[in-house]
Amino acid sequence: MKMSDVIADFIGEMLSEGGGVAEVQRKSLADRFSCVPSQINYVIETRFTPEHGYLVESQRGGGGYIRIVRLMDSKQRTLLQAARSIGGRLTQNDAARLTRALVSAELLTQREGQLLLSACSDGALAEVAENDRNILRASIFRCAIMGLAT
Repeated sequence: MKMSDVIADFIGEMLSEGGGVAEVQRKSLADRFSCVPSQINYVIETRFTPEHGYLVESQRGGGGYIRIVRLMDSKQRTLLQAARSIGGRLTQNDAARLTRALVSAELLTQREGQLLLSACSDGALAEVAENDRNILRASIFRCAIMGLAT
């Protein structure tokens, strides 16, 4: 296992134990892992980014620290990615397929999946013109998934 992986795993454990927040000191981590402080910077800058669901704050100086805050867990990130991947139109069959995949991956509960399918069904959208249903269905599906993710 690479040193970067070991450091990232250690910080991940700190985040889990700290309820999603970890404060580290570069020098003490570098001493712990017998590496240079820039190795700690590299791990934080590449593994704990906003794109990966983290916020990093730093305070420089003698009593300085680096605070890492987990913004989202992997389930939330996956749901947000799924929501972003939905195009401008979504058929009832495609909504059902995507919902089954999300339930199968345990990203949605069975009940959440059923509610989502009901809200996006042709029956629920019966008052909307047929050629507009897929547009509205995509918007409802996307908003529901994003709501469940946050």
